[in-house]
Amino acid sequence: MAGNMFRSRKSSTSDPVNPPNAPRLVTRSTLLRDVVEIVLLVVTIYTLVNLATARAVVEGASMQPNFFTGQLIVVNRFTYYFMPPQRGEVIVLHDPEDPSQDFIKRVVGLPGERVQITEEGRVLINGTMLDEPYINHFCVSLCKGSWQLDADHYFVLGDNRANSHDSHAFGPLDRKLIVGEAWIRYWPPEVVGMLPRPNYGAINATPPIETPTPTPQFTPTQRAPLMPGSPMTPSGSRKLGGAGV
Repeated sequence: MAGNMFRSRKSSTSDPVNPPNAPRLVTRSTLLRDVVEIVLLVVTIYTLVNLATARAVVEGASMQPNFFTGQLIVVNRFTYYFMPPQRGEVIVLHDPEDPSQDFIKRVVGLPGERVQITEEGRVLINGTMLDEPYINHFCVSLCKGSWQLDADHYFVLGDNRANSHDSHAFGPLDRKLIVGEAWIRYWPPEVVGMLPRPNYGAINATPPIETPTPTPQFTPTQRAPLMPGSPMTPSGSRKLGGAGV
């Protein structure tokens, strides 16, 4: 009986015809199927990556000193399907005046906000001045203005404020013209990395209420005060000038 049990175990673990570690040949059809699966997987991944991202080359000086000509970036086209652009993000956009051209700019104003650029070139959002340490030189005088942003419109500026064609020139940007977020800079090697987004701190949620300047009211017995150099008639009353006066 003991001998029978020993022979039974030996026969269950040893097969003289098909030993367990014997090399096996892969059939040609199986090898072809594996190659096809690998190719399909590579094509699928490549397609998804290209749908979600794009590659772009920086050209021009409008974003200096933070971006220079020849730098390569990855543009994330996927993220804005799920969330809107945020203040401080660097984006790639179609030129509103020529959609065949693309620009790279920074978002400073969001939908519903009031954007002001002062005489000194500082940006105010709903009356709150932005702290922008990434700017070397502000645009003095030439960029001054005020804009009220509608829904789905953004205000974008170049970091090189005095040398940038941006919202101070073409106005608020429709969201439909935004290609995606400048996500990763991958060339040259010394600047490789994800692009940071600045923190501006607390911003007023609503534009300040503007108090209208009161207009002086005069009774019929009162005369409006005369300004120095005002033209006078012989009777001493203010002259009502017409066109060209």
